[in-house]
Formats: sequence, structure tokens, C-alpha cells
Amino acid sequence: MIVSFLGKIGQIFLNGVHSALVVCVLIMDTLNWLFLQPLLGRGLRWRSAIEHFVEYGFRSIPIVGLISLLVGIIMGMQSAYTLQQWGATIFMANLVGISALRELAPLMSAILITGRSGSAITAEIGTMKVSEEVDALMVMGLNPVKFLVVPKFIGMVIAVPCVTVLSMAIMIAGGFIVAVGILGIDFWAYFDQTANALVSKDLFSGIVKSIFFGLTICWVGIYRGFQVEGSAESVGKMTTSSVVTSIFTIIVVDLIWTALFYFTE
Repeated sequence: MIVSFLGKIGQIFLNGVHSALVVCVLIMDTLNWLFLQPLLGRGLRWRSAIEHFVEYGFRSIPIVGLISLLVGIIMGMQSAYTLQQWGATIFMANLVGISALRELAPLMSAILITGRSGSAITAEIGTMKVSEEVDALMVMGLNPVKFLVVPKFIGMVIAVPCVTVLSMAIMIAGGFIVAVGILGIDFWAYFDQTANALVSKDLFSGIVKSIFFGLTICWVGIYRGFQVEGSAESVGKMTTSSVVTSIFTIIVVDLIWTALFYFTE
């Protein structure tokens, strides 16, 4: 029983090491085709990258905007419930603004894009593997990383921060709706309080997080897509695994950056 238990732990550890090494190779290959190979005359597929940016970014705006507005309204109501007891309702501007920029807008945007686009990346590449389209690309002399990975990488890394900035603004607007429309706080008083509460580091921390969230969504989705083997059932399993892994990794990355910003202030 003990041997079986230790063997299971060892197997999990070795599988984790193998996965980490495969992801590292994928990252290095992506960076090679993104920065080094274009200098050697092998260009980038900019048109495909723009198409992916539109898919991951522009077409995510409706759902991200709606969720951000609702979250902003919820934060405003919840903070007002407590602050009203102390006659400090105006300080809900601080709470909503700082929470939106530093934490909630980057995190909500990343999770929503993961569910919408990260899963699509895995499903697309997985389907291409099942139908042997990836092998066909290699037979035709086309590198799968250059053809499939790099355009998705460029589109995702640019799209996530752009959507996050929009989410920040909409989330703060949700707080404005509660403060001005429900609590009757003067618009310019609330605006001044929000402007005084926010500093450039709040915006910087949110954007930095969103960039790394985009990297996480992209590479996890691609890695799980290339793991697909055998049948369409494997596509479904890896797509589910991609979403779960991405969300878990996003939370870990969020914790790391939050700790770094906290201890460097």
C-alpha cells in the first residue's frame, strides 16, 4: 500500500516535470518564431494575428462589458451597505476603483476570455490533430508553431490587456451608477474621489497582470490542443482540461504578482 502510494506520487511528479519541460520548449519555439526568425527573412502572419485579435478581443467585449458592469454595481451596493453605517459612503469610490484596476477587472476579463477563447484554441488545434491537418502542414514544409501558434500568441497578448482596460472603465462606471443613481451622491464629488484614490501604479499592476494572463491563456490552450490524440472524445477532454488549468494558473499568477506589488510598495 505504501509502495503504491509513493509510486503514485512519483508518477504525478514526473508527469508534472514532463509537462513543464514541454511547455518550456513550446515557449522557446514561439519566441524563436516571433523574434528571431523574422530577422532571418521568415516573416510573421500579421493578417492572421489581426484576425485572432479581433476574435479574442473585439468579440469578447459584449460579454466582458456586461459582466464588468454588473460586478461594478454589485461592488458598489456591497460597499455602500457597510460604509453607510459610518457615514463614509463617498469612500466606496476608493473601494470600487482600486479593486477594479488592481484585481477584479484583470481577473474577470481573463476568466471570461479563457472560457470563450482559450477553449476555442484547444478545440481548434485538437481537431486539426485528430484530422491530421497538423501533419499535413509539416508535410507541406510549414512549421506548425509559425502557422498556428504565433498568430494566436500575438492576438491574445494584445487582446487581453485591451479588454481589461475597457473592463476597468466599465466596472468603475457601475460604481458610479450606484453612487449617483441610487445613493444620490453628487457626480463630481464621486468623480473627484475616484480620481484622487487612483494612482498610476494601480493601472500599471492591472495591465501587467493582464499581459501574463494572456500568456497563460494562450500557452495552456495551445499545449492542451497539441496533447489531443486519437479521437474527438480526446478533444472534449482536453478542452475541459484547458479551461480548468488556465483558470487555476491564472489564479496562481495573480497571487504571485499581487504579492510582488504588495511587498514592493
